Amino acid sequence: KIPGCRPVRCKDLPDAMWDRCTRQYDEYVKMGVDFTTLSDGILTNTWKGIEPRCLNAFKHDETLRSVVKVPVYDIGPLTREVGVVNLRGNKVIEWLNMQPLQSVLFVSFGSGGTLSSKQISELAWGLEMSQQRFVWVVRPPAQVGNTSDGAFFSSRNGSDIPPDYLPEGFLTRTKELGLVIQMWAPQVDILNHNSIGGFLTHCGLNSVYESIKGGVPMIAWPLYAEQTMNATLLTEDLKVAIRPAVLPTKEVVDREEIEEMVRRLMEGEGRKAMIDNVKVLKESAKEALEINGSSYNSMCDFINCCQMKMKSSK
Repeated sequence: KIPGCRPVRCKDLPDAMWDRCTRQYDEYVKMGVDFTTLSDGILTNTWKGIEPRCLNAFKHDETLRSVVKVPVYDIGPLTREVGVVNLRGNKVIEWLNMQPLQSVLFVSFGSGGTLSSKQISELAWGLEMSQQRFVWVVRPPAQVGNTSDGAFFSSRNGSDIPPDYLPEGFLTRTKELGLVIQMWAPQVDILNHNSIGGFLTHCGLNSVYESIKGGVPMIAWPLYAEQTMNATLLTEDLKVAIRPAVLPTKEVVDREEIEEMVRRLMEGEGRKAMIDNVKVLKESAKEALEINGSSYNSMCDFINCCQMKMKSSK
């Protein structure tokens, strides 16, 4: 329980917080204490429209303020902008240009996410069985014993050679419906393309915000770090996403459930409500960053505080 905030379930915390007898747990606690005692303030990449209760507690709840004694400045959502990369001739964008409006599911697990060989196979079968259009950014499977963030430790580059870790015949059978890209794709531009209708994401904060700013509902597939907490926020509080019944890092999500989730997101009865909810968040994100918006004003407060400290130190 956190004063003034929604309670956080233990199962949603990062794995390092599950065992209080480890060095990693001690380091997490030490970081939290340092943030609230040694700093002059905390800048956080969020905004009032997405976490109003939590931000209000940080700023006004007396019990929480007795612990977090420094000011908290909400200055988000800060994301990459559309069109930063030169996409002339990019095959993903060219392929998306030929697809119907909001008909394509974008599948990507961020710059660090990796899946097991078994999970990659089940995901491929689930996408094929759904018969929905898709763009899938794939990476080689995690080696046995590696964590789901193993791509952070890989230096592999993209390749035009067809990947050999997908089910036999998958690329041939889905060539009219899907596009498989190895290692990297221009995510922000893809999520803002009008043919994108959904996003299967690992729930990294950058990806979540990019999806919201693109007005795209999600399938939440958390892998590591705080992503399970993000998935809970998206599915239970904001209602802009659906998620598997099992935690993907603990069990393999089977092809039948993947097919069902993809169909629900792309053509199910609840799709309109999720789109409406994400549009509200998209507008609130835009307003937060505009002049006199909540994040704009919070950044101004931060700058004023810095200027006052500089003057007082002279």
